[in-house]
Amino acid sequence: MSDVILAEVLGNVGLIRLCRPQVYNALNDEVMDALGAALDLFEANEDIRCVVLTGSEKAFAAGADITAIRAMDYMDAYKGNFITRNWERLKTFRKPVIAAVSGLALGGGCELAMMCDIVLAAETARFALPEIKIGTIPGAGGTQRLPRAVGKAKAMDLCLSGRMMDAQEAERCGLVSRVIPAERLLDEALETARVIAGYSLPVLMMMKEAVSRAFESPLNEGLLFERRTLHATFALADQKEGMAAFAEKRKPVFRDC
Repeated sequence: MSDVILAEVLGNVGLIRLCRPQVYNALNDEVMDALGAALDLFEANEDIRCVVLTGSEKAFAAGADITAIRAMDYMDAYKGNFITRNWERLKTFRKPVIAAVSGLALGGGCELAMMCDIVLAAETARFALPEIKIGTIPGAGGTQRLPRAVGKAKAMDLCLSGRMMDAQEAERCGLVSRVIPAERLLDEALETARVIAGYSLPVLMMMKEAVSRAFESPLNEGLLFERRTLHATFALADQKEGMAAFAEKRKPVFRDC
């Protein structure tokens, strides 16, 4: 793998840690290439059903590595397909991903967390899109995902001022799912991942796709997609097992088919 991330398999959960502590896990091509490679491996591994992405106690990720991009000009960014080339693997990853955020999640780090399906935040977590302060704008989905998560007014507040938002405010406005004591953050994230991983993998993937569709289509189109996906689950052996187990008052045994 790479020394800028650590990836390990914990039963049926994959754990990825961003590991550039000297620069607060700032994101560069090496990190994003390594993250994409780890996600590729976890997607191909049929035993992995859920992934946890985390950083360090001080920083989930403190944004893009400015030293790596400050000399870039327009043609460098355009011809090199900056961000699109290697920042969007999380967007296409089909299994559930939980971000466990402690400390700083700034700029690209905040955007990386927003690409995940569930965001669990330590009480110490701080979120911001401070690109306005260095004369640019977010480019990994910040101006698009943030309004969908917290509404236009809050997103404008954060993007135009560049101010930092603490974990409690982030929970109140819907950016994070839960706020957890820092010392329990990873344990809680892994336990949540294990619960999720106990369900049928095809249904997990269908569920993720259906919820994601809500952000990308009008309501009627989303409802139709949901209905057709529901119908499709009735072709699964796991659906038959799940309903039989409910009727028989026992725990279901899913076989991912």
